[in-house]
Amino acid sequence: MSVRKLKPITPGQRFKIVNGFDAITTDKPEKSLLAPLKKSGGRNSKGKMTMRHRGGGHKRRYRVIDFKRDKQGVAAEVKSIQYDPNRSAFIALVEYTDGEKRYVIAQNGLEVGQQINAGSGSAPEIGNALPLSDIPLGTIISCIELRPGQGAVMARSAGTFAQLMARDGKFVTIKLPSGETRLILANCLATIGAVSNSDHQLIVSGKAGRSRWLGRRPRTRPVAMNPVDHPMGGGEGRASGGHPRSRNGIPAKGFRTRSRTKNTNRYIIERRKK
Repeated sequence: MSVRKLKPITPGQRFKIVNGFDAITTDKPEKSLLAPLKKSGGRNSKGKMTMRHRGGGHKRRYRVIDFKRDKQGVAAEVKSIQYDPNRSAFIALVEYTDGEKRYVIAQNGLEVGQQINAGSGSAPEIGNALPLSDIPLGTIISCIELRPGQGAVMARSAGTFAQLMARDGKFVTIKLPSGETRLILANCLATIGAVSNSDHQLIVSGKAGRSRWLGRRPRTRPVAMNPVDHPMGGGEGRASGGHPRSRNGIPAKGFRTRSRTKNTNRYIIERRKK
């Protein structure tokens, strides 16, 4: 994986850094695994805006991803590595020996022609999905379930990974990408390896228009507002001020908003770093 810095022949290309896409093997998605994707523009079912700065953007089609990896005991061959406009990671098209095709999140090092498996008894190799009870300690993992059969919910974005730290009874201890250490049931599935496209964090859009293509509308800085509009607004001249906080007054930059009585707190051994 690599990134490319463009020669600045236009103002928008001066600081632009784009993905090299050298891991991508095809630009045509599998038609049977595409679904329509409707845009909400930040509105809920009643038409009320519940999320600001959303709207527009390029039309997309959803790629149906197999997060559950529930076809176990059947080998699958990686047919291609593809770009997915709906996520930062790359995806892999796999074909099982019975002819069924599915999309899975691609791990770093996954190559076309490689065989991958899922389920107990699979080898702990890149791309294979195993129960946490079968994975050796210290292994780098991603696409982790939180409840058995739920499907992967953690460590799914580009370049992320977790590490299996310890095993005790029916629980295992995992260090998550945020730095949090927590307990997870040992019969939850996880995939071996870090998620692909680790250079995603190095990309620089170069111009505001690319944000509009992604469906992100302009955002007004709070310090430029009036006091009636934001807690950080107002002041004489160019005074910018107040403690950093959200529009409805919740402090930012380190203030903890997680409930102290949340039921799953007992599974967290060490909180994420500030």
